[in-house]
Amino acid sequence: MSTPEIWLSFLCITLATVVTRSGLLLAGRRFVIPPRVESALRYAPACALAAIIAPDLAVDDGALRLGLDNPRLLAGAAGIAIFALTRSTIGTILGGMIAFWLLTFGLPG
Repeated sequence: MSTPEIWLSFLCITLATVVTRSGLLLAGRRFVIPPRVESALRYAPACALAAIIAPDLAVDDGALRLGLDNPRLLAGAAGIAIFALTRSTIGTILGGMIAFWLLTFGLPG
């Protein structure tokens, strides 16, 4: 690809992103979302995050691994438990990473 083609690609991708993400904002009050849809959309970020993370926890080398031999899945469960108890994002990240490290490399000593 030549330099002008690369910049044209950047421009087109930027334009597509701006149009698709700002459509509802540009419509303003003319477009009213029904309350039921609006309440359902509140779960969209959590669902998107779960859809990104779940396959990484459950799939290893292209195979589904849901057993106790999967350290990523167990560390993810530990992270969920830590969040349920503390509601701390940093605690969840640190606890999950420590659990993963211990499950992968073993206990020190």
